[in-house]
Order: sequence, then C-alpha cells, then structure tokens
Amino acid sequence: MADGETGYCGLRYNEDGTLRHLAGTPAKGLLHWYFDPLPTNCVADWVCEGHTLHGYNNLAVFYSACTFNCLFCQNWHYRQMSPRRSGLSAAALAACAGQRTFCVCYFGGDPTPQMAHALATSRLLAENSVCPSVRRGGVRICWETNGSMYPPMVEQMAELSLKSGGCIKFDLKAWDNNLHRALTGSSNQRTLRNFARVASHIHRRRDPPLLVASTLLVPGYVDVQEIRQLAAFIASLDSAIPYALLGFHPHFYIHDLPRTSVRHAEEALAAAKAEGLHNVRIGNRHLLSRAY
Repeated sequence: MADGETGYCGLRYNEDGTLRHLAGTPAKGLLHWYFDPLPTNCVADWVCEGHTLHGYNNLAVFYSACTFNCLFCQNWHYRQMSPRRSGLSAAALAACAGQRTFCVCYFGGDPTPQMAHALATSRLLAENSVCPSVRRGGVRICWETNGSMYPPMVEQMAELSLKSGGCIKFDLKAWDNNLHRALTGSSNQRTLRNFARVASHIHRRRDPPLLVASTLLVPGYVDVQEIRQLAAFIASLDSAIPYALLGFHPHFYIHDLPRTSVRHAEEALAAAKAEGLHNVRIGNRHLLSRAY
C-alpha cells in the first residue's frame, strides 16, 4: 500500500514505509462480545456436546474486520465500526469468561485480520491462573473463519483447539476460483491449503471433530456441481469431516435472489454423500423455500 493508505481489512496503514496497526494486536481488538446461551445455532452444533449443555454459554467474539468482501455477507454491519475507536485487550476479553462458559467462538467479520489478538486471548483462557473465573476443564477454543490467515497461524489455531476440545469451522464459499473471486473479491487457494493443513491433524483427535466445513448454497452461483467438487476435495482429505450445507437468505448486495430451495439443498446433500462424505447435513432447513 502507498504511504498513508489503509489496507484491505481496514486495520493496518502505511506510515512513511512502516506498517502501523489500528487494531488486531494483543493490546487491542476491534470487536464486540456477548454470551450466547447453549444450545445455540453453531455451524458444528450436531457434532459438539455443546448442543446438549443447557445452562452453559458460549463466549461469542465478533471481530469487526474481514479479509473477504462477500456480496452476500450476513454480518456486513461490522463495516460500520471504526478501527480508530477504543477496543478490548486480549486480557480483558479473556477475563469475561466465567464458570458457565463452555466455549469461545471467534467469528465476525472474520478472526483472520485480528488473529494475533484471538491467539493471545485463547492462550490466556487456557491458563486458569490468569483467568481464575474459568470453569475447571477450561474453555473450548473454536473458530468460524474463511480460512485465509497466514499458514503458521493455522498450526497455532489447531493446537489450541486440539488441546481444549474445540474445533475449526471453515466456510468454503466455492470451489471454482473465478467464482470465488466474483463472490468474495479474493482467491480461495490459501483457504483450501489451510483446510488441508488442519485436516492433517485430524488423526490426533476424532471425537469431537477438530475440523468442520460449511458452504452457503447461493442460488444461481453455488450449485450442485460446486458442492460435488468441494465434497470430493474434503473426502480426499478425510471422509469423516462433518460438512454443513447452509440455506441462503438475501443479504447485503445480493438482496434480490430467492432463498435456497428445498430441491437445491436436497440435491446438494445427495451429491456430497455420493462423493464419499459420511457426515453431511442441511444446517438450517427453516430457511429453505419452494422458489425454484
């Protein structure tokens, strides 16, 4: 970026040739957080014991920045949060967890632009001496991400989730790279490589699953052929990886399309299973329509 310009995610800028951070460091995260009572609408709810734990909560961490520009973003309002406003340190965020906090999930936006903050928070949550209010057994560390982070950080994420019993949920937007660029403004190549990187750790813990995939069934764009190719890719890594197919609801720039149809979702489900995946589901059937 040129001198004085801000980067794509809005959190970094060039000052006389030096990269400056407005947020996303352990000292400051641009976010808001809340307690989400369990069970909740987590992408991985059907493969996690959290969906049976009434009375516990999820520390939901919504990061207000992203490395993609998805035309169908359902959380586009993160763009209204100025990176120059005051934020929350990793220590302050970790201190929000309590005895009834079963898990933390970083999402947004996306945790990718603020990974240093999320990793620092997670390490503090793992240290009960630093966070004495955390329940015995610790907090499960989970991520919901587009998977575009710097590869060495993926290894750190995987270690934290493995040790805590958490999971990494990759949102695989599309298989075709040109389609992916059209929908998100970015390539999917790093996402696919990082997904394979996490998959290489699956053998270390099968239950609960470390890695979960999901894809939004955008009408006219993410069709059955796209799902077939994504499912073949996932199955080539491990056929037991859980895969959630999600119904589309009009959002952001794509506000004039119908909701995903039942036929579209059922055909996608059949295609994913035909490619060898054993654990596939339609994640939000209540959004499906009869539009096409």
